Amino acid sequence: MTENLLHHRVEGSASAPPLLLGPSLGTSYALWDAVAPELSAGHRVVRWDLPGHGGSAAGLIEPGATVGDLAGLVLALADSLGIDRFAYAGVSLGGAVGLHLAVHHPDRLESLAAICSSAHFGGSAPWEERAGRVRREGVEWLAENAPARWFTSGFTVPRLVEDQRAADPEAYAACCDALAAFDLRDRLGGIAVRTLLIAGRQDPATPPPHLREIADAVPASTLVELPGAAHLAPAECPEAVLTALRAHLDGGALRGMAVRREVLGDAHVDRAQARQTPFTARFQDFISRYAWGEIWTDPTLSRRERSMITLTALVAHGHYEELAMHVRAARRNGLSPEEIGAVLLQTAVYCGVPAANSAFAAAQRVLAEEAEAATEAEAAGKAAEPEEEG
Repeated sequence: MTENLLHHRVEGSASAPPLLLGPSLGTSYALWDAVAPELSAGHRVVRWDLPGHGGSAAGLIEPGATVGDLAGLVLALADSLGIDRFAYAGVSLGGAVGLHLAVHHPDRLESLAAICSSAHFGGSAPWEERAGRVRREGVEWLAENAPARWFTSGFTVPRLVEDQRAADPEAYAACCDALAAFDLRDRLGGIAVRTLLIAGRQDPATPPPHLREIADAVPASTLVELPGAAHLAPAECPEAVLTALRAHLDGGALRGMAVRREVLGDAHVDRAQARQTPFTARFQDFISRYAWGEIWTDPTLSRRERSMITLTALVAHGHYEELAMHVRAARRNGLSPEEIGAVLLQTAVYCGVPAANSAFAAAQRVLAEEAEAATEAEAAGKAAEPEEEG
C-alpha cells in the first residue's frame, strides 16, 4: 500500500458498479463492517480510512486542511483503482466529503448518500477548540466519551472506540480544521446528483434538522430518519441503513429497466426476467444498470440515433438474433422500414455484402411479422364494429 494513498479495503466483483464508503471522524473503515459485506454482493465496495485513522498515513493531511483536500485524496484513490464514476456514501465527515464531491466534482458521482452528516457543523469555534485540545493532550479524552457522542445509551462498539483511541492526534486535529472551515449551505441548490440523506433521530452531533436542511435544498433528494440511531447509524442500525442504501442504489437499475421495457417491449423483457437464474442475475443487473440505465438514457443522442448505431454494430459482429430484436426496437424508436433498410445498405459498404445480406433477411422477417400482426389487428377491429341499423 503506497503511503500516498488512503488505506482502503475493496470487496465485491471488479466488474460490479463501484461504491465508495467514507468514515466519520475518529473511526476507521470498520464503521461499515455490518453493512459493506452485504452491499458487496452487488457492488465493488471501496472503504477508506481518514488520514491518521486506521491504516492511512497521518502525513496525508496537514494543519489547516479542508474537506476539499480530503475529497482530493478520495479522487486520487478512485483513480488509482481505475474508477471514474462511482456511487458514494459517507458518515459525518465522510458525508461532508460526499457533499463536496457533488458540488465540485459532479461528473464523478453516480449518486450520493450523506449519513448523519451536515452542510455545516456548528461553526468554526467548537472545532478549533477541539483541535487545540487534541494537539495539547492527545485523543484519549475523546475515546473516553466516544460512546456517549456516537451511540444511544447502553450501546457501543468497542472496535470503533479503539479506533478513536488509536487515531493520530495531529491528523485528527487537521480533520477538525477541515470541519471548522466547512459550510456548503449556499451551494446545496446546485447539487443535481440523486441524493439520499439518512438521519439518526437520537443523533446529538448532526440531528435530523441538519439533514432536513440538505433535503429541502437538493432537488433530487430523499430523507430517511432512523429511530433508535445516534451518530454512527451504520454501526448501531445496520439493517435500516442497508435497506435505505439498497433502495437508493437500485435507482439506476430501476431507471434502466423502465427504458429497457420502452425500447425492447414488455414481452421480451418479461421472457428475459423469467429465464434469469442466480448465475445470470448479476449480468441482467449489469445490462439494466449500465446499458439501459446509463447509455440509453444519455440525452446526447436520441433513441432513433442509438437504434441506428446499434443495428450497425450488430451487423458488423454478425449478431443476427440480437439484430432481429433491435429491428423491433428501432420501429418502437420511430424508424421507418425505409430508414432501417438504408441503415442496412450502409452496412453493406462498411461491413461487407454477406453480412448485409444476412441482416436484410433477418430484418425482412421481422418487418413481415409486424405487417402481418398489424393486418390481423385491423381485421379484428373491423369485426368488432357494430353493424349499422337500417
